[in-house]
Amino acid sequence: MEKSVSWLAQIRKEFACGEVNLKAYSPLTLAYIGDSVYDVIIRTVVVGRGNKSAHDLHNTVVGYVNAGTQAAIIDALCESEALTEEETAVYKRGRNAKSNTVAKNASVIEYRKATGMEALLGYLYLREDFSRIIELIQTGLHKIGKAL
Repeated sequence: MEKSVSWLAQIRKEFACGEVNLKAYSPLTLAYIGDSVYDVIIRTVVVGRGNKSAHDLHNTVVGYVNAGTQAAIIDALCESEALTEEETAVYKRGRNAKSNTVAKNASVIEYRKATGMEALLGYLYLREDFSRIIELIQTGLHKIGKAL
């Protein structure tokens, strides 16, 4: 029986990407990929709940994929001590990173917390710790009363 290869491992192989040294990545690079990871998870769940118009899908997703919701999730995770020391350090690096972009519909504090959460998700994704990503998102959404 052939061993299953992870999605990320297959991408790395097929596109000749080298090994990653996660400690060398900037927190904003981690947030860049983490933003997409969070988005695709939320979209996957929403689409999995039923075939709707793209407009209706979008309206549902925007309630979850925004800086305010992400800031609330990471606050809840931090308050409940759900993060490991390593995860907390990655989150704080992302939160404290200086970004040249500004939030459209969020406060600076919410935007920075959301960036920290995205950095954490990017870190876990590149580490291929998919079950931890799912666990954190589910736990955080549940804690803020927005469980999918």
